[in-house]
Amino acid sequence: MTLTQYGIKYAVHIITSNFGNLVAKVCESLLRRGHLSLKQLIGFTELTPQQVKNSLLILIQHNCVQPFSFDQSEGPKVTQYIALFDNIIHRGRFAKFLAVVSQELDTDGELILKDLLENGRLTIKQIIEGAESSKSQGDSAGKDSVQESFLKLVNAHFVERCPAPEPVLEQATKQEGPAKKRGAKSAKMVEVPETIEQRVIALAAPPEAVRFSIMIDSEADAPGGKSDNMSVGEKRKHPTLEFDTEFGSNDEVDLWRANFEEFIRCLRHKACVENVRARLDDEAAVVLRAMLKATRTAEKKVKTENSVPLSLNTIYEEVINSEAGRGLTMGRVRDSLSGLCDSSQDRDVDEDESYSADLKKILELAQDDEVESIVLKRYGKDAYTMFRILSLAGRPIETDKISDMSQLSLVEKNETPRFSITCGRMITCIWRD
Repeated sequence: MTLTQYGIKYAVHIITSNFGNLVAKVCESLLRRGHLSLKQLIGFTELTPQQVKNSLLILIQHNCVQPFSFDQSEGPKVTQYIALFDNIIHRGRFAKFLAVVSQELDTDGELILKDLLENGRLTIKQIIEGAESSKSQGDSAGKDSVQESFLKLVNAHFVERCPAPEPVLEQATKQEGPAKKRGAKSAKMVEVPETIEQRVIALAAPPEAVRFSIMIDSEADAPGGKSDNMSVGEKRKHPTLEFDTEFGSNDEVDLWRANFEEFIRCLRHKACVENVRARLDDEAAVVLRAMLKATRTAEKKVKTENSVPLSLNTIYEEVINSEAGRGLTMGRVRDSLSGLCDSSQDRDVDEDESYSADLKKILELAQDDEVESIVLKRYGKDAYTMFRILSLAGRPIETDKISDMSQLSLVEKNETPRFSITCGRMITCIWRD
C-alpha cells in the first residue's frame, strides 16, 4: 500500500509509545525508505551497530519487521529488513482483539492471546507456562484447560505459526514493470503490481497445512472413542499437544503468534452485521451473521467484496442454529435475503438459488454514515448539508449549483463560496484523521 505522511507519523507514534525512541528511529527509516540492509540502517539512523541490531530484534519479535533476502547467483547474501505497516497499526487494536476472544471463546483463551500480544512470538511451552502462571493458584485442571483453549484458538485461526525467518525473494523480472490495461472494455481496471512488502509476506507465510496444523492426544472422552483431532489407531497418552513432525515442527522451537488477519475479518463482519441491523432490522442482521459464520473459513482474503454464495437451505440451517434465529421461518429468511443481496439479480423461490451479500456496499454505507456524523459534529449543519449533496451526487458539482440542489435551502447562494472553503478544509481534516 502507498504510505501517507500521516500514516507514517501514526505508525512511528505507536512504536515510540511501545518501545521507545531508538526502536522508533529504526522503524521510521524502514517506513520512509523501504527495505534496507543492516549497513544501510546504521548509516541512515546514525546509531551504533548494536543499537540497530537490538532494535531490529525487538521489531521482529513483535511482528513489525520481516527479514528477507534477494535471490542472487553471485556475491554474498545480504539480509534486507522491511517494515510491516499493517501489523504496526494493528497494535492499536489489541483491546478489540481481546474482546473478540472474550466473547467467542473463554477466559483461558483471552489469557493466551494477551500473552501473545504482549510478547509477540512464543513457543507452545512458553504459552502454557504463561497462561498457567496467570491463573489462580491451586487450579489442578489449569494445564488441561490451557491446552484446550489453545487448541480452540488455533482451530478458530486466531493463532497461527510464525512465518519463515528469512524468505528468499526472486528479483523482479522485466515483465514486472508498470501496470498494464486488461482491455478496451475494462479500461478503468488495471493490474496493480504487488509491492515488495506483499511479496515478502506471501513468501514467508507457511502453507495452510502447516500454518494451523496441530494435534492433541487426550484421554478425554469423545464421540467415537477418540478426540476430534486424533487419527484412527493413535495410542492414548497423557493429555498433551503434539505437532506434525512431517514438516519438521517442534514444540520447543516452533513459534506462534496472533493472526491479525482473522481478527480484522471478525471485526469487519461485526461491523457489517451492526450496520445491517441499523439500516434494516434484527432479522436481517441474524441472517447475515449466519451467512458470514458459515463461510468465514472459506474467505480467501480479508477485504472480500462479497460473501461466499450459499443456497437458501444452507443459510436457513445456519440461521436456526442460533438462539435468535430459531423463530424465523424460511419465508422470513428469504425476505431478509432480498434486502441483503443484489436486487438487480432475479431471485425466484428456487431453494437451490445461491445468495451472496454485498459486503463492500454495506461497509461503504457504514463509512458514509460515520463520516457524515463527524462532519455534522465538527462543522455544523450547513457543512453537513453540502457534504451530503456532494456525497450523494458522486461527482464534482459547480459551486453555484450546490444551493439549488439543497432541498432544505440551508445554504444560500451568496454563502456557498464560504461553505466551499469550509468543506475543503473539512475534507482535508477528515482524511488526515
